Amino acid sequence: MMKRWPVVTRLLPLLAGLALLLSACGREDLSALRPQGPVAREQFGLMQLSISIMVVVVFVVFALAIYVLIRFRRRKGDDTIPVQVEGNHKLEIIWTVIPLMLLVVLGVPTIQSVFGLAKDYSRDEDALQVKVTAHQYWWEFEYPQYGISTAQDLVIPEGKIISIEAQTADVLHSFWIPSLAGKIDTNPGGNVNRMYFQADRTGVFLGKCAELCGPSHANMDFKVKAVDEASFERWTTAMAAPAILPEDPAIAELLASQCLTCHAIGEEGLDVYPNLTGIGSRESVAGILVNVPEEETERYSNEGTVYENLKRWIEDPQGIKPGNLMPQVDLTEEEVDAIARYLADQKLEY
Repeated sequence: MMKRWPVVTRLLPLLAGLALLLSACGREDLSALRPQGPVAREQFGLMQLSISIMVVVVFVVFALAIYVLIRFRRRKGDDTIPVQVEGNHKLEIIWTVIPLMLLVVLGVPTIQSVFGLAKDYSRDEDALQVKVTAHQYWWEFEYPQYGISTAQDLVIPEGKIISIEAQTADVLHSFWIPSLAGKIDTNPGGNVNRMYFQADRTGVFLGKCAELCGPSHANMDFKVKAVDEASFERWTTAMAAPAILPEDPAIAELLASQCLTCHAIGEEGLDVYPNLTGIGSRESVAGILVNVPEEETERYSNEGTVYENLKRWIEDPQGIKPGNLMPQVDLTEEEVDAIARYLADQKLEY
C-alpha cells in the first residue's frame, strides 16, 4: 500500500491541471447547456435524452460487473475448475434486443429534430433575413431587407425567427452561437448553408468560430445582441442614416486616407472590411476587446472603454489578432488618438 502513494502523488498535479482545463468549459456565456431559444432547447433536450440513456447503460453494466466479480470470485482453497458455459440464447437475445430498443428511443426524436431544424425560412417574409459572411478573422452581417450591413455585433429582435444564409470569403469557418443554436459551416467555393434560430429574451449572447481557420481562430468571436422590436427598428434606421464626418478638415482627411479606403461609415468609404457605422455602440472592438463604460473600468481591470480598445487595436492589430489583414499603420500618437476618439463617438441610440 505504501508503494502506491508516490504514484498517486505524481498523478495529483495532472488531475489538478485537468480540472483547471475542464473548468473553462463552464463559461456561462459560451455554453450549450443554458439554452435561450427554441432551437437551442430542442438540441439540449436531445443531449439530455442521450446522456440519460448512457447513464442508465453504464449503471447497469457496472452493477452487473460488480455482482459477477463478487458472486463468482475464487474462494480460498477452491482449486476446482468452474462450470464452463458455452452460450445462453436468452441472454444473447436480451443483450441484442435492448441496445436496439435504446437506439430506436434515441434515433426517432433525433431524426425528427434533424429534419425539423433544417426548415428553410429564407423566403419567409415574417423572418429576419441575415446574410453571414465569415472572414479571417471577423464576421460580416448583412440585412438585405433593410439595405444595411455591420460587423461583429449581430443585432436581432427578440422572439423573431432569424434566417441565416452563411458563406465564407476565404477559408472554412463555422458559425456557432451555443446558447441559441448549433453550428453551421461556411464552406469555400461559393457554397451557402442555411439555418435559423430565435432568442427568447433580450440580452447579449456570445458566438464563436468553431472551425480551425488560422492563427487567430481562437479570437474570432462575435456577439448576438437581442433587443425589443422598437429598439431594433431604431437601430436599423440609425444604421441607414448618413454619416457625420469630423468637422476638423485635418481629422476628416486623416480618416479618409487611413480608414475609409477600406472601411465604410454610413455611405462614406468602401465597405470592403468591417463596417464601422455605430462602432462606439458595439459590445467589443475586433470581437475580443470588450467595451465597458468608463465608470466601470476599475471593476473590470482587464477590459477598457471603447476609446481605449480602439487605440489598442489601431496601434497593434497584429498583436491582438495575429494574421489578420489590418495593416500596421504609421501614425503619430496624436493621429491615433484623433481617429479613436472620432470612432468612439459613433454611437447609435436604440
